[in-house]
Amino acid sequence: MKSKTAKLTEVDCCDKPSLKERPLLSPIQAGGLAAVFKVLANDTRLRLLHALVRADELCVTDLAASVGMKPQAVSNQLQRLSDLGILASRREGNSIYYRLVDLCVRSLLDQGLCLMEEVSERSRGRYCCD
Repeated sequence: MKSKTAKLTEVDCCDKPSLKERPLLSPIQAGGLAAVFKVLANDTRLRLLHALVRADELCVTDLAASVGMKPQAVSNQLQRLSDLGILASRREGNSIYYRLVDLCVRSLLDQGLCLMEEVSERSRGRYCCD
């Protein structure tokens, strides 16, 4: 059963027809979706996104410390996410603060973690509904 918060996030994220109701993806749509998944399919970027979900907003140096990387390397990864419109930033003095602005990404991360945990459980012979 999903929590009330999860339901609100899904509603906020997906104010569109359900996947079943949509026409089959066109080749252009599939290519665009693959490009989004390519940007997200990076362990560092996923960790940065998770850190931002947990904290709401963080500066580059705090994000770098949270993932054990140099700020310049983190800035490069954040730029890729910003280019997709997933993140927004603001400057305060010498610091740049980032926040997640695409609620669909929050839901996608949650679903991805759920899938990963379910696959892990099944590989051990455990099933969620047993």
